[in-house]
Amino acid sequence: MKFLPRFAGKRMFRVLGVSVIAGLLLSSTLKVSAQVAKDPDVIGRWDITMDKDGVTQPSWLEVQKSGTHTLIGRFTYAFGSARPISEVKPKDGKYSFSIPPQWEQGDRNMDFEFEVGGDVIKGTMVYTDGKSYSFTGVRAPRMLPTKTPVWGKPIKLFNGKDTKGWHTDGRPNQWVVENGILRSKKSGANLLTDKTFGDFKLHIEFRYQKGSNSGVYLRGRYEVQVIDTKTGEPEPINNQFSSIYGFLPPNKMMAKNAGEWQSYDITLVGRLVTIVANGTEVVCRAEIPGITGGAINSREGEPGPLMIQGDHGPIDFRNIVITPAK
Repeated sequence: MKFLPRFAGKRMFRVLGVSVIAGLLLSSTLKVSAQVAKDPDVIGRWDITMDKDGVTQPSWLEVQKSGTHTLIGRFTYAFGSARPISEVKPKDGKYSFSIPPQWEQGDRNMDFEFEVGGDVIKGTMVYTDGKSYSFTGVRAPRMLPTKTPVWGKPIKLFNGKDTKGWHTDGRPNQWVVENGILRSKKSGANLLTDKTFGDFKLHIEFRYQKGSNSGVYLRGRYEVQVIDTKTGEPEPINNQFSSIYGFLPPNKMMAKNAGEWQSYDITLVGRLVTIVANGTEVVCRAEIPGITGGAINSREGEPGPLMIQGDHGPIDFRNIVITPAK
């Protein structure tokens, strides 16, 4: 009987052991890959358009996993802030969730049922008035930059004399220009630039009265909150001065007193936003998940106007300068 050399058996055992371990690791990797591949199409972010009595209203939905099998999410309606969804329930190829009213009239929940096919979503919403409305949507674009932008020349959006280059959202126009200041003395229309922009840097100065509320909408879809945080009505941190409304809170509160001039310097590249409030950086290259309440539409991949909010309270603006990317 022929024996192997003294160390050959050990060497063979090691080889076999390594092979077995490698096989187990490969098997585990394949199992994990298979689990990831089974994630339902519903997971992700969705840009939605509601059809409500013949009027289109932008909305937004995010669905994600909590643990191994429960689905949760967030939802933004045509107004208000992003709202948490405790559970998105699958049944018979469809999904449903329910959320309580926020600023809507009535006290019944808003109930949603929808289905997803690839990158398309469609369904119905039962509103707080009990009526049912349909909606459709598409998967939201990623919009994460892959290169540093090259900036063009600064453009003065407000000439200090009139509202040339701007238009209202269709409501009665209360905006006036006095002594080089763009003023909304009472609640009324929002004001939008005629031009649209993709990536840009923005400088804007503003002054609000005690308790007043406004906002600067980037591309007409993402609101940078302008509000009297110091003496106004209490708000969640995500809704306060210099936040991306309902999504991104500032890391430091830099609000001045009502009646003082203040400034924002904002850089928006894709979804990444940086906000400098009164000279201090308070949001740094943070990703904006989706549209905020009051957005002009949900077409996130397109350029959009600058919109300043005039339907919440008295507000003054001056020195509005935008530097678009080339």
